[in-house]
Amino acid sequence: MKWSKALLCLAPAVLTATACGQQSYASDDRSKPRVGIVFDIGGKDDRSFNAAAWNGVRCAETGKWPDGKDCGRPGFGITLRDVEPGTPVNIEPGMRAFAERKYDLIIGIGFAQAPIIETVARDYPDIHFAIVDGVSDLPNVASLVFKEHEGSYLVGILSAMTTKTNTLGFIGGMDIGLIHRFAKGFEQGAKSVNPNIRVIENYVGVTDAAWNNPGKGKELALSQIAKGADVIFPAAGNSGLGAFDAVEDMGRDASGRATHFVIGVDSNMNMLKPGFVLTSMLKRVDNAVYQITRDVVNKQFKPGLHVFGLESDGVGYAIDENNKDLLSPEAIRAAEEAKKKIIAGEIKVTDAMFQ
Repeated sequence: MKWSKALLCLAPAVLTATACGQQSYASDDRSKPRVGIVFDIGGKDDRSFNAAAWNGVRCAETGKWPDGKDCGRPGFGITLRDVEPGTPVNIEPGMRAFAERKYDLIIGIGFAQAPIIETVARDYPDIHFAIVDGVSDLPNVASLVFKEHEGSYLVGILSAMTTKTNTLGFIGGMDIGLIHRFAKGFEQGAKSVNPNIRVIENYVGVTDAAWNNPGKGKELALSQIAKGADVIFPAAGNSGLGAFDAVEDMGRDASGRATHFVIGVDSNMNMLKPGFVLTSMLKRVDNAVYQITRDVVNKQFKPGLHVFGLESDGVGYAIDENNKDLLSPEAIRAAEEAKKKIIAGEIKVTDAMFQ
């Protein structure tokens, strides 16, 4: 079980305050807003979904990213604690440890936490909660949801204009509606460029373990490569990192260009395997988490749906020094034109969660 040391200090009958030292609950400055965040089982170092959430709360805490660089927005000096539960059974105790100590905001990361956060939020109606990728009608819960299909459409265009085999791969974590949203948007974007393009679609599994199995992710990626895929888009948490290793194993051609590419997801992952990451489909969980924290600090918390799409910089794709030479100007122009049309309502991207 992987708990943050801070939460162990908070949880009753787990560690004594003396053992925790300065990390104990007693050391929290109650004059500051207190925020607790509970990650999904991938943990905050997954370099993807959880990492994006961690970026957002750290920006809200200090005005800096976790690596110490300025995040471009003011920090609020909050007291921040986090939990990495390791297994699903530890999520609810983590939330309750924060709620029992009357934290100002408790954030749950991942759709699987939605029923848990509703259970805890009903017991603590005076505390603010936020769920990322889940929906709740409770008056003390903010639901932070994204138009992943829109961002996936754009990276589908970029992939279709890069592939030499007209075969792409998609690897999902759990075989669920949320991930189908990525897959369908990706395929629709690719086929807007070439209706005859083929997308091979595979999923790691049907349980929470599907998010944390990079070995299986690599196995699926290599299988797709064997079938002709030369650009692969994994939306699979830690499991997706296996696809990064797979494309790197394929090497480079005589000119030094990678023969196969992967697409990062949620966070900017372009730097993980420079030259092999075509782009990253950004899901700005960092923006959403920062904003809800800011709202609580400013006493402007609003429950209900908070939707983040292209029009609000909630999704998109990443271009930086690691991939700017991998994408053709024509591909970027096509993606930008599609972005404008999606925002204007001229292109309707299918939302597979509601098919």
